[in-house]
Amino acid sequence: MFMKIRLKLLILILLVVFIDFNIYSQNCKIKNIEIPVVKKNEAKLCHTHYCFVYSEEHEQSKWIAYALEDYMLQGNAKRSNKFIPDPLVITETANDKDYKGSGYDKGHLLPASDMSFDKKAMDETFYYSNISPQLASFNRGIWKKLENYVRTISTNLACVYVVTGPVLEKNLDYIGENKVSVPNYFYKTLLYCSDTLISGIAFLIPNAKLEDNDIFSYTLSIRELEKITGINFWHKLPWLIERRVEKNTNFEFWEQFAK
Repeated sequence: MFMKIRLKLLILILLVVFIDFNIYSQNCKIKNIEIPVVKKNEAKLCHTHYCFVYSEEHEQSKWIAYALEDYMLQGNAKRSNKFIPDPLVITETANDKDYKGSGYDKGHLLPASDMSFDKKAMDETFYYSNISPQLASFNRGIWKKLENYVRTISTNLACVYVVTGPVLEKNLDYIGENKVSVPNYFYKTLLYCSDTLISGIAFLIPNAKLEDNDIFSYTLSIRELEKITGINFWHKLPWLIERRVEKNTNFEFWEQFAK
């Protein structure tokens, strides 16, 4: 009896390992793997190379999701620096007047430099749906450092999936006639997927002038970020892999690219 139980356990373990090994390559082929759960009262909108859900209450996007491939960083498209309302948002977005004299930068969620391969793609990063009020010291400091890090990841690994946005809460300060909320925190969560490895990481950084400029001082598990934002990331992964990826707090794989 004992031998039979041991044999069944061994078979079960081998089966789990076999399934676990084989679903990696399948996961890498999941279409739109970067898109979080879109709730019933939300609308997913998409431009050429990114998708988003817009919050009318806060006049900015809840999240921006895109796949960043290494070839997208190879071009030399010029920045227009022309911020414009997003025509896809029928309720209308923020505008120049909201930010003028506010003391805040027009902070990109999806960086313009990530779309340097194509003029249209870069121009679409200047829609106000992709913009959020950021302190200058944050936008030009640690947030820029994190953006550069993501590009390094893409260059080294060929592709990384990105979801980024502000933490939108009740009773935030706001700017402009449209009452554009000023987030206290911004986040990014990344996913790398290959035939042999799936790994994720999350960053949550205060919209403030920070003494500690090390991006890895602001990491947390993806599951923790989900609780804070109310957004379900990477839900298209099979539950066994999703659970493992989202609970992980060992970011040694990711830290190697920051050296």
